[in-house]
Amino acid sequence: MTLFHRELGGNGLPPVVILHGLLGSSRNWQTAGRDMSSRAHVFALDTRNHGQSPHEDAMNYEVMVADTIAWMDTQGLDKVNLLGHSMGGKTAMMLACRHPERVERLILVDIVPKDYHWNSRPDEFEAMAALDLNTLQSRADAETHLESAVSSWAMRKFFVTNLERKPEGGWRWMINLPALSKAIHVLEKNHLNASDQFDGPTQFIIGGKSDYVSAADHQLVRPHFPQAEIVVIAESGHNPHMEARETFVNLIKLSDATT
Repeated sequence: MTLFHRELGGNGLPPVVILHGLLGSSRNWQTAGRDMSSRAHVFALDTRNHGQSPHEDAMNYEVMVADTIAWMDTQGLDKVNLLGHSMGGKTAMMLACRHPERVERLILVDIVPKDYHWNSRPDEFEAMAALDLNTLQSRADAETHLESAVSSWAMRKFFVTNLERKPEGGWRWMINLPALSKAIHVLEKNHLNASDQFDGPTQFIIGGKSDYVSAADHQLVRPHFPQAEIVVIAESGHNPHMEARETFVNLIKLSDATT
């Protein structure tokens, strides 16, 4: 699969590859990515079934790791700084553990190797699937229709960023909603084996207001990532690259990597 990517600046500097979270896209990383471009050559990818990348029924971490390595090969990137947020962080963990020769430094954003419960609110996916995209007037209209199933205003805003207008009129989902709905029970699970380990420099950046990573979860990190540094941004939730962008960008540590 040929993944879509955005090149956000820093040509000639060590490369950093950004993997977004579930229902996100490279578009969510444009501002933070450009901020990072003074220190790195920044690439933000669209994962399969997201953004402008192709759709495919298969949706698991093994295929997303393979997609990312194939993209790196196409770009001539032997070794990179790899940054992953949420679902993208799970992909980045597996890639680093099983292909350590391709990762110079690993940066993981508000995620740890454990089971999550992303399918605890299936009504959200059902509500998105139930939208009549042919009669929808606007994204604001979509938000109104989602209100009964999605109580969070911020989450409704986030979901409808995945809607785009069709040239012939009406709307369509950029995400592969059926494939993601079917795969959610796979994506939420801890995907690392007990023996999976990455010995290189690793940084976990955690949102202090997020419910994705608790203080007790920190003990789950070092068996897989013995060099891990864990940093908490107290004022941020699950999206520190947006909620506390300046602090987040300043915290990121990057290494020289082969291009």
